[in-house]
Amino acid sequence: MIILKSKEEVEKIATASRIVAASLLALKDYIKPGMTTQLLDTFVEKEIIRKGGIPAFKGYRNYPATLCVSVNEVIVHGIPSDRVIQEGDIVGIDLGVIYEGFYGDAAITVPVGEISPEVARLLEVTEKSLYAGIEQGKVGGRLSDISHAVQSCVEPEGYSIVTDFVGHGIGRSLHEEPQIPNFGPKGKGPRLKEGMVFAIEPMVNMGGPEVSVMDDGWTAVTSDGSLSAHFEHTIAITQNGPKILSQV
Repeated sequence: MIILKSKEEVEKIATASRIVAASLLALKDYIKPGMTTQLLDTFVEKEIIRKGGIPAFKGYRNYPATLCVSVNEVIVHGIPSDRVIQEGDIVGIDLGVIYEGFYGDAAITVPVGEISPEVARLLEVTEKSLYAGIEQGKVGGRLSDISHAVQSCVEPEGYSIVTDFVGHGIGRSLHEEPQIPNFGPKGKGPRLKEGMVFAIEPMVNMGGPEVSVMDDGWTAVTSDGSLSAHFEHTIAITQNGPKILSQV
């Protein structure tokens, strides 16, 4: 069942999401070559608490950290560690926050120093596909219109959609119904209604779509070792169109 949110509930999700967005921006400025991914985690946890939020991922299904840090071939759920970030890496940073019992969730992929035009294009297309999906979040539309828009943006560019992981509803829980794949035909699924709140999150691989999960049970990598990018926003469906909550 998709849970519709009141305006007051949407505003609390928006507050949580703004803390996420502000923390991601601070993290984007903070990342430098030579840092460990653990250092990023320590930094962003302090940012969240300073802004009045609670880390949402830490302890969720026994996840051990505040941040998911996914470097290069890591698609999602990279656990912060002593891995050192290098010049030319791309770093996916996925973050969730709780504020007064409501969740916000967003992700960006950040280039570290100079990256090749080919890699820059991967990031550009992945982010563009996120906004293509968001644009379809209109009252009266179908849920799969979002999925189809993402896929239609990515595949003509020669990249692969990750099908193992999907977007989701969000509110009093980090993951609510419905699941929102980043692929599929348009015109399917539930009608979109005011008060629905979604986390839309395309994950796009430069190579094939296949995923392998490491022995830690969390870290998901591309099976062929190709690079992967990830962007995410929390949005609300409104009568005036989709509203991005996870921005400052």
